[in-house]
Amino acid sequence: MADNPNTPETEELIEATQPAETGVSAEARVAELEAEVAKYKDQALRALAEQENVRRRAQRDREDALKFAISGFAKDLVNVADNLRRAIDSVPEAQATKNELVKNLLSGVSATERELLGAFEKHGIRRVDPVGEKFDHNLHQAIFELENTGKPAGTVVQVLQAGYTIHDRLLREAMVGVAKGPVTEAAAAEKPATEKSAGEKPAAEAHQRVDRTA
Repeated sequence: MADNPNTPETEELIEATQPAETGVSAEARVAELEAEVAKYKDQALRALAEQENVRRRAQRDREDALKFAISGFAKDLVNVADNLRRAIDSVPEAQATKNELVKNLLSGVSATERELLGAFEKHGIRRVDPVGEKFDHNLHQAIFELENTGKPAGTVVQVLQAGYTIHDRLLREAMVGVAKGPVTEAAAAEKPATEKSAGEKPAAEAHQRVDRTA
């Protein structure tokens, strides 16, 4: 009996402490597992989000490819539309009304232009003819400025060449003339003062020459 170190009291103490130690270890393990689950869940959500972004980008690229695949062909066709419009505008109104042959020819060219523009609209191609609109550098190219137009500064007053868009993307800029703003009061006041100074200089030089001669 003396050789056995585990007395009844010691065994009871060990049995009492073991559940408590096991309980603490289990809680720590549960916390560790929950942390791992949260980490893997976050990684899975990030992977799903990235996959969704890739899918959306691929879908958008595919849609853009379908929309703008004809851009090169459309650029060539808008030149045909320009020539049709030039042909129509080149016919004097007097000949169009008096000459039956010219009238029929003009009617046919106009019908061809309408048919072409209708095909453009069907494929998302729209003509930009911005007379009277505010100048937009995204759609227009200013070729010159005009003074005394009676329009606010920056207004398109003349279109040299119509522009075109395809599905709201620029296909060709419109070449336009833009109204120039009026001269400001400060600039108007500065100009006569400058001219006066320039005019007084020769008089002063003449006076100096007279003094030197005397």
